[in-house]
Amino acid sequence: MSEARRKLDALTKPLGVLVVIGVLFLAFAPESIWHGGGVSPASERKAAADFTLQDIDGKRWSLAEQRGRVVLVNYWATWCPPCRQETPGLVRLANEYKAKGLEVVGITLDEDLTAVSEFAAEYHIPYPILIPSNASNLTMMIESIPVSLLHDRQGRVAKRYVGAVSDATLKRDVDLLLGEQ
Repeated sequence: MSEARRKLDALTKPLGVLVVIGVLFLAFAPESIWHGGGVSPASERKAAADFTLQDIDGKRWSLAEQRGRVVLVNYWATWCPPCRQETPGLVRLANEYKAKGLEVVGITLDEDLTAVSEFAAEYHIPYPILIPSNASNLTMMIESIPVSLLHDRQGRVAKRYVGAVSDATLKRDVDLLLGEQ
């Protein structure tokens, strides 16, 4: 083996180990890596665009009508494994925090509303599930699902979660917003 080859092997073996360690770290990283940092300061929050949609029962739901409440808007679909993973936590959060001033709402990206109704019944979803209209710009900003947007009492986006998020993380952030005056 040439001297150059030995030097190259001496460099690439540790690099390979570091790459494997990095991949394992990212695969098993704590949720705080992806959703850390808490909510943005009130002075940096931007007003969310208002929207009004119908839920799967035909009732009208408007973001503007939720002013004074903290609102969690979750974009999801029945066929999405991470969405299925986070749904029980969203149900717990909605049940526990409704009386404290939190409104949870789901926006389904499914086309099969029968599947949505069955999913809602299976998971005992207590919050409204909205259906985006064909003309809605809401889904244009969603690159992947699930995505959740946490709004403060003034309707400003305080945090965006990409991917499944635990109810513990949501509770921490919701508690912070509920505590704001």
